[in-house]
Amino acid sequence: MVISLSKGEKISLSDMTANLQHIQIGVGWDPVLPEGLLGRLTGPKDVDLDVSVLLFNHNKERIGMVYFGNLKSSDGAIVHLGDNISGDGRGDDEVITIDLERLDAGVDTLLFCVNSYQGHTFDEVDNAFWRVVDADTGNELCRFTLNDTGPHTAVLMATLSRHNGHWQIHALGVSSVGRTADQLVPDAMRHI
Repeated sequence: MVISLSKGEKISLSDMTANLQHIQIGVGWDPVLPEGLLGRLTGPKDVDLDVSVLLFNHNKERIGMVYFGNLKSSDGAIVHLGDNISGDGRGDDEVITIDLERLDAGVDTLLFCVNSYQGHTFDEVDNAFWRVVDADTGNELCRFTLNDTGPHTAVLMATLSRHNGHWQIHALGVSSVGRTADQLVPDAMRHI
């Protein structure tokens, strides 16, 4: 059963499935279809969003970042599977995989964010979501709909944090402004 998360909700990964080692964070979106006959004839314009993960230690210091320009964490536990520059297609547009057992012990919190380097706003985005999948079974564990439209160019989607030896997801859904994940760090610091 897929758990549908609400903004601000927290859930332990161990509550969803036992012995979870490999997960995928999938993010999907569609461009908004322009209104009217012309919009139906020309179709939607491409919307380029970039999914990133910021790594923080227990002191809340950023110690790494995985994104389209740095596809792998230094320990190899986090891998970005590539950049989608259009939002075309069904399902996940960008995916980040995580080997929880291999992840460096100094990593305490992962913050997942999405931003538009090209400056697209979320007024131009439709059907946006992020989800967590058990990479070993392919089962979707939880999902969160990113339905806040507006002039913002980024969203802090969620954190994945260690709590008493277990991993906990916190659905954020916080609008932000920035064209790169680096520019989102000040906002991210308030949520880790």
